Amino acid sequence: MTASETIQVPDSGYSIGSGYEVLVLYASTERISLKYTRDDNVISGYTLHVENVCVDPNLLALYQESNSTGRSQLPALQSGQAFGRARGAEIGVAIRDNGTFMDPRSRNDWWRGR
Repeated sequence: MTASETIQVPDSGYSIGSGYEVLVLYASTERISLKYTRDDNVISGYTLHVENVCVDPNLLALYQESNSTGRSQLPALQSGQAFGRARGAEIGVAIRDNGTFMDPRSRNDWWRGR
């Protein structure tokens, strides 16, 4: 990875409807949390937390507006859609399944590593 490299929504094969794959549960200038269901929580389904990224300013503004007006329509993204750029040579990633943090080094049935 290189600084300023585009970071995109990983393809999972899940759909939350209308061609979208993830819901933006949280966004700041350097972090974003993506949820693979329409639920506004990390209790059920997969949640991906990504840090050390420059979140796209338009997406961040959209999230902040939605958050400040009651979170009734959080932003959603499609598979492969860019959501930010790497701040440096590394990004941090954490994965939750039904609230429990998973080990991304594991290559069990839930992780299709390359």
